[in-house]
Amino acid sequence: MDTNYKAAVILMAEDDADDRLLAKDALSECGIAEDVQFVENGEELLDYLQRRGKFTESPRPSLILLDLNMPRKDGREVLQEIKSNPRLRRIPVVVLTTSNADTDIERAYDLGANSFICKPVTFDSLVSIMRTIAQYWLVTTKLPDKK
Repeated sequence: MDTNYKAAVILMAEDDADDRLLAKDALSECGIAEDVQFVENGEELLDYLQRRGKFTESPRPSLILLDLNMPRKDGREVLQEIKSNPRLRRIPVVVLTTSNADTDIERAYDLGANSFICKPVTFDSLVSIMRTIAQYWLVTTKLPDKK
């Protein structure tokens, strides 16, 4: 498998510290942990994308991994804002959440999610999912140039 992730930046919005650590470890197993940025809630995600506050020098992400259930602004609100913003809407957003409710899946796609994935329960499954996400979105798929 090609593991040249083209110096891509993955931005993960996740409020749970344990889930962030597991994701970081899983991405490290895939060889891409050095290019992962984390935010803890929806407001921080939007600040990062708009380069506000402590995020003024943050690199534009190649991919966003988005939890739906977060404090301040949940993933649904953030997804709607990202996909309605001409400067941000081309960034792929993969919803990565514990929910497998049909209503959450339908709503996420209606709001413009590029993929919807339920978080796995084992670490090995998480590594496999992260490897698949990275391979598809950062190697296989041709994305527009960053602006």
